[in-house]
Amino acid sequence: MKQVFLGLLLLFSVTVANAQDDWADIGKYAAENRELAGQPNDGRRVVFLGNSITEFWKSNHPDFFRDNHYICRGISGQTTYQYLVRFREDVINLKPKVVVINGGTNDIAENNYAYNEDNTYGNILSMVELARAHKIKVIMTSVLPSSKFGWRPNIADVQGKISRLNARLEAYAKRNKIVYVDYYSALVSESEKSLNPQYTEDGVHPTGRGYDVMEALIQKAIRKYVK
Repeated sequence: MKQVFLGLLLLFSVTVANAQDDWADIGKYAAENRELAGQPNDGRRVVFLGNSITEFWKSNHPDFFRDNHYICRGISGQTTYQYLVRFREDVINLKPKVVVINGGTNDIAENNYAYNEDNTYGNILSMVELARAHKIKVIMTSVLPSSKFGWRPNIADVQGKISRLNARLEAYAKRNKIVYVDYYSALVSESEKSLNPQYTEDGVHPTGRGYDVMEALIQKAIRKYVK
């Protein structure tokens, strides 16, 4: 009886652990990924990898994704550490022509760990290198401007951290002949170095008008690879 009880306890423990192990939320898009795997691939797929800024983009402007057949793989709250863990399932295995990478906001907000610019920069570079190794075209994008995070109000020097990371990403893209889209310059309020109030309600996420600006920029970049 004791052995049966211990066996059941072990089984329960493993089940709970497995339920909690999906730190990168690989399961979020698992069903959609399986469905895509069974569909013809015309070689024009574009995956948007990101956090809530990307996830809310689709919910805010569903026509943009549907009409262009773009694939949204944004997960709210995620850092680049989590992107990197799910990069195979949500990007490589989908065999896209292009991946658009937008990350860094939640790293700076310290959603997982204390912010380390080198680590975040390295995570993004690792994703770029993985994509290129699999013949996937990469579009790197800037971190959007912000001066503070409502859910992490004690983070210091938000503007400076964003600017420094963006400068490194842009320089890397230039050195390696990778397309870089500068959302930051198009959306920033120069006086405050924050997301322009005409494009946001919370200082972090774009409104529909903000996404309009981003769409014009990203469409121009995507058309370099997908006609």
